[in-house]
Amino acid sequence: MASTATQPRRLVIVESPTKARTITGYLGEGYDVEASVGHIRDLPVPSELPADMKKGPYGRFAVDVDNGFEPYYRVDPGKKKKVAELKKLLKDADELYLATDEDREGEAIAWHLLEVLKPKVPVKRMVFHEITPEAIQRALENTRDLDDSLVDAQETRRILDRLYGYETSPVLWRKIKPGLSAGRVQSVATRLVVERERERMAFVPAEYWDLDLTLEVPGTAGSAFGAKLALVDGTRVAGGRDFDDRGQLKPKSDVVVLDEARAKELAEVLNTSAKESLSVSALETKPYTRRPAAPFTTSTLQQEAGRKLRMSARQTMRTAQSLYENGFITYMRTDSAALSGQAIAAARRQVTELYGPDYVPNSPRTYASKQKAAQEAHEAIRPAGDSFRTPAQVSNRLSGDEFRLYELIWQRTVASQMSDAKGSTATMRITADLGDGHSAGFTASGTVITFKGFLAVYEEGKDRDRYDSGDGSTRLPNVSEGQALAVEHAEADGHTTAPPPRFTEASLVKRMEELGIGRPSTYAAIISTIQDRGYVTTRGNALVPSWVAFSVVRLLEEHFGSLVDYRFTADMENDLDRIAGGAEEGKHWLSAFYFGEGDQGRVGLKPTVDDLGEIDAREINTVRIDDGIDLRVGKFGPYLEVAVEGEETPKRVNVPADLAPDELTKEKAKELIELQGDGDRELGVDPETGHTIVAKNGRFGPYVTEVIPEPEAPAEEPARKTRKKATGPKPRTASLFKSMDLQTIGLEEALKLLSLPRVVGEDAEGTPITAQNGRYGPYLKKGTDSRSLQTEEQLFEITLEEALEIYSKPKTRGGRTAAPPLKELGNDPTNDKPVVVKDGRFGPYVTDGETNATLRKDDSVEGITPERAFELLAEKRAKGPAKRKAPARKTTAKKTTAKESTASKRTAAKSTAKKTTATKSTTSRTTAAKKPTAKSTATKAKDAE
Repeated sequence: MASTATQPRRLVIVESPTKARTITGYLGEGYDVEASVGHIRDLPVPSELPADMKKGPYGRFAVDVDNGFEPYYRVDPGKKKKVAELKKLLKDADELYLATDEDREGEAIAWHLLEVLKPKVPVKRMVFHEITPEAIQRALENTRDLDDSLVDAQETRRILDRLYGYETSPVLWRKIKPGLSAGRVQSVATRLVVERERERMAFVPAEYWDLDLTLEVPGTAGSAFGAKLALVDGTRVAGGRDFDDRGQLKPKSDVVVLDEARAKELAEVLNTSAKESLSVSALETKPYTRRPAAPFTTSTLQQEAGRKLRMSARQTMRTAQSLYENGFITYMRTDSAALSGQAIAAARRQVTELYGPDYVPNSPRTYASKQKAAQEAHEAIRPAGDSFRTPAQVSNRLSGDEFRLYELIWQRTVASQMSDAKGSTATMRITADLGDGHSAGFTASGTVITFKGFLAVYEEGKDRDRYDSGDGSTRLPNVSEGQALAVEHAEADGHTTAPPPRFTEASLVKRMEELGIGRPSTYAAIISTIQDRGYVTTRGNALVPSWVAFSVVRLLEEHFGSLVDYRFTADMENDLDRIAGGAEEGKHWLSAFYFGEGDQGRVGLKPTVDDLGEIDAREINTVRIDDGIDLRVGKFGPYLEVAVEGEETPKRVNVPADLAPDELTKEKAKELIELQGDGDRELGVDPETGHTIVAKNGRFGPYVTEVIPEPEAPAEEPARKTRKKATGPKPRTASLFKSMDLQTIGLEEALKLLSLPRVVGEDAEGTPITAQNGRYGPYLKKGTDSRSLQTEEQLFEITLEEALEIYSKPKTRGGRTAAPPLKELGNDPTNDKPVVVKDGRFGPYVTDGETNATLRKDDSVEGITPERAFELLAEKRAKGPAKRKAPARKTTAKKTTAKESTASKRTAAKSTAKKTTATKSTTSRTTAAKKPTAKSTATKAKDAE
């Protein structure tokens, strides 16, 4: 319909460009849809405050803690252009619709937009949890006012995290190493991973034996089945679960522990004299019923995508964000497992169409959230729309990761409304007469599914168990009590108890949710943060803590105990929920957290920091490995400090970077000490110089060097302490090749290394070409022109002809030949320029020829979609060009002349009546400059915890 003079213009502001493009197609004429690209303003870093504010009450945190915890906000410089665009569109609008996400963060973004834009037209809060024509239309018809309580909760959380981080992180810098950080949830998540590693380090393995047994019905072909040894002479046989982590039997364990000799003896008897002495002593058959799992919440989606699709939490959320913004699934940040009436009807209808009426239960299934207080008012994550599209119907519109995740969500949603799986479980108990009054008991069990029900579509995954006994799907022969059985094969089977398994991202998310720590919407950001900070690395799917994480957790446990206490952290989440619900005021809660509540016996953060006392940095950074052997966390990484008898200075031994903490046992430490010896191996004497050549193990790895005698001081001028050290020739040094070993390198190899750089020859103009080993590997050098070599051995083997051939080829940036684009993604709708994926110096990136945007950690060349590429480019454009630092010079600080009203003064008591945006008044706060930090909605929770 064409726009007319009487038709009102409506400005709709969402968070991401992708979301804006999708919604535009549903709204049509009369609507301008624009993206804010995440937050438009935030708390600045205190160093970027205006000069006249740095010494004032906002100078330390950008928050005035002494006057009601008033925050100081400023518009990001990179967002000023975006704000100008929004203001220009608002001038021609008759109504403003704030359509950011319906959660705390989204509500806060809407409030910040309202504060900065200062609209003079009616404002409506538009919310929806799926992007379909029907949902958008319903949202237009059911707008509401801004929820002040949600904004208060988000602002409280933001200030809380600023206070937490800015008070505790400097302690880590002083006592451990610069650049570390502490956070309300990231520190607790790190503690969980470190505590699990401590359990593994303290674990003592225990050995136990049982039998690998196969039985059969005599004379019946194909009747073989597996059985488990359960009893010996009426006493239960010990298994892995009967031992504690110290390798001892658990208290009150009335079991018999089989050793190797006893197990082999039993196997021998069963294979010979007692081979046909077995019979079925009992047979129990029970009906089997299994219900489907609830639809996905944010947490369960991250867990299941990790188990089944091997996707990280961050990758899962990024992919889900793309699916949501393009209208394929509902909102992906939710604690609720409930489905709407339309969704239940759609699922039941699809089950009937695809599997038949027998697979649909008589009444709809309903699911309650496991969370005590689900934070967001959304339904579960499900396919979007009032009727679901099957995976086959969307396969040609989705990338690999998007399709796999959509299929998983579709399966889980549809299965949740299907009939139970049914069958029967049989347990067989078997007795064997071993002679001489001895006996053995065995068990065998299996489940037979007679009606698949929801299993026809989906089966929930599970995390690895320490002692997984199998899935119980063994097929048992049709026997009756008293049936004679025979041994087909019996063999002694030895086992060692397993340490607690390391957390995976999925199991860590599950554990944090169980403890009530953090919110599912922030789990992906938290796990990414502890990885980016170097506290945790991944080995396969397992999360392995670094030694730095051990030091950080120990310092926080000993001096900030409450801040990393699981119950205390969970209670903070409940308190934020109370604020979001309007039951408590954020500023009052912040005061109690920061200053403490004497009448309640609660010690605040500030008194804790002010009364830390003396912290022994050496002790904090030390882990005892064995008597006389300590692991120290140093500036350049971990190392062993070994006491040497008769010497005051202990010996240092490097610890390999890829050695996990639980692998550094006493035996391993001694092996490293022996391997590295004294650190110096005398290899012999250089026949040309007469200098001794030694091999050493240094901070940056093994190397060889020569020992140059100290020059003697003249007799008439005795050396004094204040004299400058006599100068002389510097000793030659050379790093060992990767193929060389410190303990086996000989004098001849060492002299070859010390001979580098090697002159290969001269080119036609007489310019020498040399082969050298540098920081980034072996290379050739001719004047100022360098070319990389493929292997270190080429340093000694490459000929002049080969070198000239390398130089005859044109040089390309980074030594790579120019390559065609890795992928073409179509034209950017913003400027109609072709967008491609290229391989750059720092990895793959998307470009439209003018703007370049590096792919994020969880973006892949194969999986990136045109929409995701357009969003990355839009974010990069919003940030603007990177500003170079100007040379240091004395200038008069330019004072800000224009001040922007930015903060809200909320009333001390909150009315329970419905609030409107008009109730929120503002006070004037200065706007300062800050380096651009534009955030997409996919990453808006990055700083949440």
